[in-house]
Amino acid sequence: MAQRLEQVDPAWAWAQYEPDAQRPWDHARAAHLYRRAGFGASWAQIQQSVELGPAATLNRLFQAGEAQDTPRFEAEVADLASAMAATGTAGSLSAWWLYAMVHTPDPLTEKMTLFWHGHFATSAAKVTNPKLMLDQNLLLRSHALGRFEPLILGISRDPAMLIWLDSTSNRKIHPNENYARELMELFCLGPGHYTEQDIKQIARAFTGWEVHRDRFVFNPHQHDRGEKSFLGRSGLFGGEEAIRIVLEQPAAPRFIVRKLVNYFLFDEPDAPDTLIEPLAAQLRDNGFHLGPVVRRILASNLMFSQHAMASKVRSPVELAVGLLRALEARTDMGALAVALDRLGQALFFPPNVKGWDGGRAWISSASILARANLVRDLSLGGKLIYPHGGLPAQCERDGATDPPAMVDRLLRLLVAPAVPGPARQSLIELASSGDHPDQRLARVVSAIAALPEFHLS
Repeated sequence: MAQRLEQVDPAWAWAQYEPDAQRPWDHARAAHLYRRAGFGASWAQIQQSVELGPAATLNRLFQAGEAQDTPRFEAEVADLASAMAATGTAGSLSAWWLYAMVHTPDPLTEKMTLFWHGHFATSAAKVTNPKLMLDQNLLLRSHALGRFEPLILGISRDPAMLIWLDSTSNRKIHPNENYARELMELFCLGPGHYTEQDIKQIARAFTGWEVHRDRFVFNPHQHDRGEKSFLGRSGLFGGEEAIRIVLEQPAAPRFIVRKLVNYFLFDEPDAPDTLIEPLAAQLRDNGFHLGPVVRRILASNLMFSQHAMASKVRSPVELAVGLLRALEARTDMGALAVALDRLGQALFFPPNVKGWDGGRAWISSASILARANLVRDLSLGGKLIYPHGGLPAQCERDGATDPPAMVDRLLRLLVAPAVPGPARQSLIELASSGDHPDQRLARVVSAIAALPEFHLS
């Protein structure tokens, strides 16, 4: 019988994974790491990872920002982002971000930026200035794996966030409580770790934090300089002190770690406190430095265990970007952004202050069909461009020269769990029939997307 999550020894869970006969470092585990620490990888990247080993692969993922081609790519993307923001439409920004995710040499940073976008969910449906939405995205990216305190201080002064939570004019005569509430409920502590009185008092600390001409300003004339009492502390606190007091609460590191564990390892069940506490202690003792905790999660025994592998439902963005990265393909990012909106995940348009629910919420009978149809439209509709050679050429390059080998290559690239034998045989028959190799393999990709296993990561 499989061990339940609450029975897992925390010391074993967070110890570094070392390959052995029962859990070898192979193609499946390398692909698993790339799906979780990014959005998937090409066959060549996975093969190289198998040769490097897990520790060296993880080092490469964490050091990607220092790679020689990364500054050039970042400059290119920054120029493109400015052009997209200048169009005045947030939809253009969605296409820009998809482009960045597909092409980035630093997928872990993009994956973390997507995490923070859901955590600090802010929507262009209300923040109608694309430049402000872009600035927030760049803020999230710059602190993605850094220390949490500068990130939460930055987001607290972020004009897009202040507009989103109705804090553009936060006056002492009428403090706006929205940001104070979300700071504790959604950003730092979680429900049950504060009172309504704490919200009212912290809202007073943020008075005078305003937005004028799309820029954050502190208006000292509108700041409540009186004593505030919240979370067991009293003093003449301003917003910065309020944030630091919130982060001093024992619940803060636990809340952040729990969200990271769920994001990288499994949608459910919720990790027990015994598993959360060691990482929470590390985060707290290390000044809320996020990178080491994320590294420990990704390098852990738990990461490569039955509890984590093939245990998450791919979001629409993860599914689409993962497909393109795995197949070394390109497509019209504007059209893809529209298609992902129809699937329920429009970048820069989270549905509410809680962001996307994720997990099983992505899956229904209708959404499964819509997701499969998106891949079908891309593959069979001729909307995928292969700058480095089409699928038959890729398969031949990688030594997959007959239909069974071609199917196995595509399954190992695109699907996390093993597929049933009859399903594999049906795919082999598709790969064996028809005149043109490109069309045969396009049909195989489309059929793979119709498998339930395709939607797991």
